[in-house]
Amino acid sequence: MDIKFDEIALETYLRKWQDILRLRDWNIRYRIVATEWRKTGDIKIDMADKEAILMINNYNPKHTNLEAVVIHELLHLKLWGMDQMIEQLIYSVFGQEENDPKFDFAYNQFMNTLESTVEDLSKSFLLLGGENKDISFGRVEQLVREELHGNEE
Repeated sequence: MDIKFDEIALETYLRKWQDILRLRDWNIRYRIVATEWRKTGDIKIDMADKEAILMINNYNPKHTNLEAVVIHELLHLKLWGMDQMIEQLIYSVFGQEENDPKFDFAYNQFMNTLESTVEDLSKSFLLLGGENKDISFGRVEQLVREELHGNEE
C-alpha cells in the first residue's frame, strides 16, 4: 500500500471539520509524520491553552481515507475531557498497576469502547458530510495480507 496524503487536502479537511465539530475556539496545527509509525493519525492536546497538534502518517498509513482520519482525530479532541475524566476514575478505583487484572480489564474495556465509539461517529460524520464517503479497510486489509503471506511460508 503506497499512499501519500496531500497536504493541501489535509489543511482543507482540518479546517472544514474543525468548524463542523464546533472546535473553532481551538488552535489546531498539523504535523506530517514521514517515518515508520504504527498509527495513521493521532492528536496531542493541551486543554489549558486549547491547542492541539494533529499528527498524520504520510509514510505508511494504515487507512486510505484522509478525511476520515481527520474526523476521527478531531472527535478524540471533542471527547478529550470525558476521556480524561474516565481514565482518572479508573486510576482512582483500580490504581495504575498494569499487571492487575482488574485494572487491565477496566482500562482496556474503556479504551476499546472509546475507540470503537469514535470510529462509529467518524463513519457517521463522513457519510453525512464527507467528500470521500468510502470507508477505509486499511487495517483489516493489512491483516489479510499478513495472514496470506504467513501461509506462503
